[in-house]
Amino acid sequence: MKKQKILIMGAAGRDFHNFNTYFRDNQGYEVVAFTATQIPDIEGRTYPAELAGDLYPTGIHIYPEGDLLKLIEEKEIDQVVFAYSDVPHEYVMHKASEVLAAGADFRLMGLKNTQIKSEKPVVSVCAVRTGSGKSQTTRRVSLILREMGYKVAAIRHPMPYGDLAKQAVQRFAELSDLDKHECTIEEREEYEPHIENGVIVYAGVDYEKILRQAEEEVDIVLWDGGNNDLPFYKADLNIVVADPHRPGHETTYHPGEANVRMADVFVINKVDTADREDIMTVSESLRNLNPKALIIEGASPLFVDDPGAIRGKRVLVVEDGPTLTHGEMAYGAGWIAARRFGAAEIVDPRPFAVGSITEVYKKYPTTGNVLPAMGYGEAQIKELEQTIQNADVDLVVIGTPIDLSRILKIDKPFQRVQYELQEIGKPTLDDILREQFKSK
Repeated sequence: MKKQKILIMGAAGRDFHNFNTYFRDNQGYEVVAFTATQIPDIEGRTYPAELAGDLYPTGIHIYPEGDLLKLIEEKEIDQVVFAYSDVPHEYVMHKASEVLAAGADFRLMGLKNTQIKSEKPVVSVCAVRTGSGKSQTTRRVSLILREMGYKVAAIRHPMPYGDLAKQAVQRFAELSDLDKHECTIEEREEYEPHIENGVIVYAGVDYEKILRQAEEEVDIVLWDGGNNDLPFYKADLNIVVADPHRPGHETTYHPGEANVRMADVFVINKVDTADREDIMTVSESLRNLNPKALIIEGASPLFVDDPGAIRGKRVLVVEDGPTLTHGEMAYGAGWIAARRFGAAEIVDPRPFAVGSITEVYKKYPTTGNVLPAMGYGEAQIKELEQTIQNADVDLVVIGTPIDLSRILKIDKPFQRVQYELQEIGKPTLDDILREQFKSK
């Protein structure tokens, strides 16, 4: 029987996972190409033979998504697999229409063929959208489980933007491991807070191997999701975080709606900074989609070392990059803190932006008067540093989850804004986790 020729549309994450779990050793298919989008400079590489397996001795080339229609024709593609996250339903169907018109089938892969079963219990934390608050929710869950006597590791959704073969399985137990693995700012934002809390982090490319290694040293696996993607592992408890700053997105974004429909527990986060009407809108929507799931309301209170330093100052606000880019938020915790603690002016960074930072504003026009902490490579980190140096401000307010001064030189006074999840009312995550798992 003739092999089906496959092209996988991705962004260096879900695409590789779908390949590894379903296509890698599947004699019925030939994966001819990957395409890449969302993340700067990830196309033009090859998914290496070391990871691709015996059927692909020369690896699989990764092309820019702009080549999609040309590739379908030139390589006689039979099926296109859509494998990235945090995009509107309408966007997905526009891509489907392009593919169908070009003559190929369009495919979305579900959990049956892509989830991996662990030998240990798994708690999954996913979200409706990027920037909803998965990170602080995952940290809260890890703290509770450790207080119960369990050893846990956070396995983070992939962000392999470097040498894929070297990044197949990564383990982070100390801050020095971030330098060892040449982590981007985005990776550091996710790993560093866990490490500082004493939680081991795993990540990489081959999530079967990652899981098996983690199982050797932990009692419970904590899936720390990325964007609004589906969990890679079959979970005993599915926690999904929703954001009342973006009401309605729980029904209009892929695959966030699928997460909503499979959730055991919802955390409606940021209720301390959202309108009550929007909170109720999201709550009602979640109940309509999944009436069996429990709903927890949570705040993300802000902590600033010296709030008085912000008052009366002209400030530059630096925010988490993905929240502003494909998360489409105009602002984040840094902007809220600047407003709350009396900044005289939040200065627009655009006149000071250089290089790829300028291009980010063009590509994501919904970004407000804040600076996305973009740093997918050494050159972009330098451009971020130069943009901050160029800014004519009194103070920099840093709303990213990490201490940026560890990575780049900040030549101005700065204040960090930190935040943790705080449940409001009952039930709490502590109640739910203690019911799910008995203390050791």
